[in-house]
Amino acid sequence: MSEKKSNGQARYDELAYEKKNYFEEASEAERTAMFDYAEGYKAFLDEAKTEREACDAAVRMAKEKGFTEYKFGDKLAAGDKKYFVNRGKSVVVFRVGTEDLEKDGLRIIASHIDAPRVDIKQNPLYEQSGMCFLKTHYYGGIKKYQWTAIPLALHGVVVLKNGQKVEIKVGESEDDPVFYINDLLPHLGAEQMSHNGTKIIEGEQLNVVVGGMPYADKDVKKKIKLTVLNYLNREYGMCEEDFLSAELCAVPAFRARDIGFDRALIGAYGHDDRVCAYPALTAVLNNESRHTVLAMLVDKEEIGSEGNTGMQSKIYEDLMEEICIALGASFRKVRYASKCLSSDVTAAYDPNFDTVYEKMNAAMLSCGTCMSKFTGSRGKSGSNDANAEFVGEVRAMFDRAGVVWQTAELGKVDAGGGGTVAKYLANLNIDTVDLGVPVISMHAPWELISKADLYSNYRAFIAFMA
Repeated sequence: MSEKKSNGQARYDELAYEKKNYFEEASEAERTAMFDYAEGYKAFLDEAKTEREACDAAVRMAKEKGFTEYKFGDKLAAGDKKYFVNRGKSVVVFRVGTEDLEKDGLRIIASHIDAPRVDIKQNPLYEQSGMCFLKTHYYGGIKKYQWTAIPLALHGVVVLKNGQKVEIKVGESEDDPVFYINDLLPHLGAEQMSHNGTKIIEGEQLNVVVGGMPYADKDVKKKIKLTVLNYLNREYGMCEEDFLSAELCAVPAFRARDIGFDRALIGAYGHDDRVCAYPALTAVLNNESRHTVLAMLVDKEEIGSEGNTGMQSKIYEDLMEEICIALGASFRKVRYASKCLSSDVTAAYDPNFDTVYEKMNAAMLSCGTCMSKFTGSRGKSGSNDANAEFVGEVRAMFDRAGVVWQTAELGKVDAGGGGTVAKYLANLNIDTVDLGVPVISMHAPWELISKADLYSNYRAFIAFMA
């Protein structure tokens, strides 16, 4: 027999706010759905370790759902299902709804599909002391020492001298070789370990081992380098000069795996931000909406959203304007009526490093997708800082749909910070707020998320589209 609550306790329960663990709140059927959804996500992660591969995977998935390619100037009508590819490195998937576009606006979910990694330089190949290496320049914010002494795969494209584009992916199959960045043995590492963490491994020390077998010709001076060049020429038609027009990167050769006896968590490379991009994509692909909805999967967020594939590119604004023109709507009016979820990850509270979090306003693992009213650093610098009215509107959407969600900020005030693509969409006069999955060990070669938060993110997007 349950004990009757006091009037005060009942009143407290009515008025106070506490985060809810989604696993505890979910029915057995919903927990099954969480785990089933996670299997598709893990397969996507293994297929899409670069922005090019994520773009290709998204297009493949869209075609399977009956979406067709959109080109500027194409006619559009309610019910159309389209995708638009930007230079093979970003993609926008959209459905045309039945609502008046000028009054209803667009429903936009914006995520990024690039991730921190180690890029290969344009003149990278050299031989030294019985090994052949590729020189690198890291991409995005990483702890450099985390990328040593782990198996790496080589992904990317090379444009040959004759103009042919060749794709390279080595290190993902069981019978593939992998690659490696050296670290110093602890027996000789006393001076190394006395350095600040940013100096334990210097950027110019992130050199990838790619060979060690001398070419069988005593007259050749760089025998191991020739062995590597000979392999690249035989397999891909490359000569050394072709590195000049290549985009190659080293990424962790790990596959996405369940973590823990209960399999509640997922460890993988690239959760940031494919853990938001995949739910955004599948929400638009799998669910009809009376609104016109777009999933924008963009590039270059990890280096400031720069370039013609990053969120600062005019291409995304141009695409939205073209959609408006095709539907006979004023882009200015549509922008004013539009709403956006800038879907990027946030830092999950980690009890092993609790001094950098303010626990009352930290994202908790498995408590659902996390809304961040603001991001930025110090005094909210570089943040969109969504208005209370829009936060309230999104809150009502989630509550009506029974979405388990939470709010948070990225660590203690003055402890650090970070930004998202939110401000670039908000600059178009579109109401925008950040929403994403909490991540442990963000930007590490292997990050950790909860299946509950992944599925909550997907359900939040469906509620936003409803």
